[in-house]
Amino acid sequence: MNFNNLDQLYRSVIMDHYKNPRNKGVIEDGTLTVDMNNPTCGDRIRLTLDVADGIVEDVKFEGEGCSISMASASMMTEAITGEKVDKALSMGDEFSKMMLGEDHDITDDMGDIEALAGVSQFPARIKCATLSWKALEKGFKEAGSK
Repeated sequence: MNFNNLDQLYRSVIMDHYKNPRNKGVIEDGTLTVDMNNPTCGDRIRLTLDVADGIVEDVKFEGEGCSISMASASMMTEAITGEKVDKALSMGDEFSKMMLGEDHDITDDMGDIEALAGVSQFPARIKCATLSWKALEKGFKEAGSK
């Protein structure tokens, strides 16, 4: 597959997640809620998670922002549902490395996330793509310190 076809495929995956977000909503009585925003562009997100015995049983998001931030949140929720908290955090680290152009280990179990790899070419958009992942990390850190 040539670069133009791959680029078009990735764009369509991102737009599909933006227009048809997975896991959008709120978990009533979730075990963890975290709000985060990107003051640079105005993107905002609220994650609600249900975590039991160190496993992310369910995760939902709501918010508003650009196609990249909302698609990334949708992809993240799919990737981390059913995973151990440590694995979800590790996935976030790998995603951040990918966004920064560093060596990373994005695997098939992260779903559509590789479609966001091209964002690393646009430094102003990296914060958009990582917003939901940073919110996840913040939430787990805050929960761990309580």
